[in-house]
Amino acid sequence: MSAGLDGKVAFVTGVSSGIGAAAAHALAAAGARVFGCDLKPSEGTCDAVRARGGDMVGYRGDVSVEGDVVRAIGACLDAFGAPDIAVNCAGTANECPTLEETVEDFDRVVAVNLRGTFLVGREAMRQMMSYGKGGRVVNVASDLGYLGRAGYGSYCASKGAVLSLTRSWAREFAPHILVNCVAPGPIDTPMLGPEFMSTEVRASETAIPLARIGSVEEVAAAIVFLSGPGATFMTGQTIGPNGGSVMA
Repeated sequence: MSAGLDGKVAFVTGVSSGIGAAAAHALAAAGARVFGCDLKPSEGTCDAVRARGGDMVGYRGDVSVEGDVVRAIGACLDAFGAPDIAVNCAGTANECPTLEETVEDFDRVVAVNLRGTFLVGREAMRQMMSYGKGGRVVNVASDLGYLGRAGYGSYCASKGAVLSLTRSWAREFAPHILVNCVAPGPIDTPMLGPEFMSTEVRASETAIPLARIGSVEEVAAAIVFLSGPGATFMTGQTIGPNGGSVMA
């Protein structure tokens, strides 16, 4: 597969599993050199990408911690050079009624989903501008950033903020950096597992027009598109691989 990404450097977060791992595979298959950052070990993803002929380096860091992000971007510079593409896939959720959610739980969700997106985007775009490369930023939000969901207030709020941050960055960094967003619907990732979601909520996820849960590969395809030559007239936009949960 080729999407015109030969020689491009892609900085991708959340690569140990789910959408981040799929994005790493898809971007590498399209020719990009992938630098992956995740709080969890990502050797499995790196090994799998390399086994398919791709080029990937993994780094362990917390996207919600400024120092970790600065060091990760520095390690990317050392390994491959300044990023041409930054993809914010790292995320977390907390299913909890608002009246029972602690400040600590709320802050952690917002720290990963929103602050992490801000820190990675800021540092990646700083390098893009410094090297005069231009580039692409692809943020991953959620259809719940539009819809909301009972018991997921912190998650929905953080993802709604990512949608808004995307539009703000698109205006601020045009025309040099194109900033877009992917807002998936129900996708078969660990976030739909018991650690993050009750069986009752997961069972309701297929109550959408396409009546199924999507795959990570379907989301990764949208990320590759926004990173490639077919999206040169797109900025501040959100693509929704969501099975029809949100129609706009």
